[in-house]
Amino acid sequence: MQKRRLGRTGLEVSVLGYGAGAVGGLFTKGAAADQERAAARAIEAGINYFDTAALYGNGESERNLGRVLKALKADVVVGTKVRLSAEHRADVGKAIQQGMDDSLKRMGRDHVDLFQLHNPLVAKDGGDHLAIDIALAEVAPALEKLKKAGKTRFIGLSGVGETAALHRAIDSKLFDTIQVVYNALNPSAGGALPKGAPGQDYGRLFDRVKAADMGTIIIRALAGGALAGTEQRHPLAMQVVDPIGSAPSFADDVARARELEPLVREGVASSLPELAQRFVIAHPVVSTMLVGYSTLDQLEAAIAAVNKGPLPQPVLNRIAS
Repeated sequence: MQKRRLGRTGLEVSVLGYGAGAVGGLFTKGAAADQERAAARAIEAGINYFDTAALYGNGESERNLGRVLKALKADVVVGTKVRLSAEHRADVGKAIQQGMDDSLKRMGRDHVDLFQLHNPLVAKDGGDHLAIDIALAEVAPALEKLKKAGKTRFIGLSGVGETAALHRAIDSKLFDTIQVVYNALNPSAGGALPKGAPGQDYGRLFDRVKAADMGTIIIRALAGGALAGTEQRHPLAMQVVDPIGSAPSFADDVARARELEPLVREGVASSLPELAQRFVIAHPVVSTMLVGYSTLDQLEAAIAAVNKGPLPQPVLNRIAS
């Protein structure tokens, strides 16, 4: 599988990553044997970036991923995240430190490769929506302290929230990586938002990421599953998925995804998910793309999709229009 540079970290990560979150659900609600089988197959296929967070399954994802990677004696790149709630504003540094310690304990590790802020970034602070001023003045130094202590090799953030706040975070160059919402329904991180599209305009965020030499980890590559073209969900998967940066509802995203079905019928791709994944990896700023899985078959399909390579430019042009 193709490897790409994760920005200034210098890490070489697989273009397809393993998302161990709740949207797919295998690592939050699946059977232990299935979790180990899926991770082993992913590693065999060349996947070397595994993503988790304290939030996923109330710690279950971290616990399960830690157990599996230890059993497999896997030498992979591991990233996790911390989310601050309102009560943590009194001492952000302490909350970040505690979050790291809790995550390492759940995973049975002494360090991770990447530790990321998991809050949406906004101008006005409130709840789990974190003010960009706090992120820059308090969170970044706390993360940097963990880096110096050897508990994480690199630090990053989730690129969700208000566009202006995200741009400020990138331009600060305080973070090594960013997770970015980027998919065929909302490609505005990498180019123009299609005329009439309902999503958030991320303002060509990739241009700033490239200038800052940040690693780019794509989230919502399948728009929470909408780019499968169906509202049906696997029993392990999150049953209600709120859109991020796309249409007002999941059903609206599914309807828009189905507008891409003529490309599948023409043989451009074997399925909508394949089309969506090859769309994402076509952008040169993308370091790795996270996909969440409910089954081993979904993992196999994603591996096959990325191994076919990016979509050709004429197809990308049609999707953009």
